[in-house]
Amino acid sequence: MLPFPNIDPVAIHIGPLAIRWYGLSYLLGFVIAWWLLQRRARQPRSGWPPQEVSDLIFYGAMGAVLGGRLGYMLFYNLPAYLEDPFAILKVWQGGMSFHGGLIGIAVGLWLFARKTGKRFIQMADFLTPAGPVGLFLGRLANFINGELWGAPTDQPWGVIFPDPRAGGVPRHPSQLYEAFLEGLVLFVILWLFSRRPRPAGAVLGLFLVGYGSFRFLVEFVRVPDVQLGYLAFGWLTMGQVLCIPMILIGGALLLNAYRNRRLLATS
Repeated sequence: MLPFPNIDPVAIHIGPLAIRWYGLSYLLGFVIAWWLLQRRARQPRSGWPPQEVSDLIFYGAMGAVLGGRLGYMLFYNLPAYLEDPFAILKVWQGGMSFHGGLIGIAVGLWLFARKTGKRFIQMADFLTPAGPVGLFLGRLANFINGELWGAPTDQPWGVIFPDPRAGGVPRHPSQLYEAFLEGLVLFVILWLFSRRPRPAGAVLGLFLVGYGSFRFLVEFVRVPDVQLGYLAFGWLTMGQVLCIPMILIGGALLLNAYRNRRLLATS
């Protein structure tokens, strides 16, 4: 087994203010995404002025944070929030949902599309290759926090997490699995794929299929939220349920993108 690194979840103490690694992961993810997309925007015929990239990141960031918090409330802990609606403001207690954040980003892009006149799918294809950077950093922060651990394992890379609820047994470091697959691997795939012009919707479709598939697989070794448990069959989790429509929609976008390209090429 591997020892838990015991990194302090609080990165910086400024008097009574505690800045946590999890919050910094969001901030750094947005900054790196902005830098990467600024580089893309400077390429000839990109169609993206630098100021529009900054505005796009702002709308996406607001959507990710607000949607992530609301999504956790709706998908993972609705009874608790109905009992205490103001608990949604207690962000220091944790509770963010990727799928909620994704919906929030979609709303942010829709609002930005109305403001600028750009096509929604055009903005999504431009933005999504940078998205896995935030996923990578966020999963590392989950590991530092010692949360969202995996099932017990006898593999040599099992980790004993310090939280008493983890039972003091070696567990799959599912946060690191997700950081590798949803973050590093998906970033490389999308960044290389999007370097060449692709049919509208293809990049977004590949992201949805890639993330949905990777997350669905990791959920088999990740312990579900205690208030939900397994939803069916002794293995189906809420994360997997939410990934199924992602995979289906992403596959439909890919098929439609390349079918339309072929039709245009033969017309």
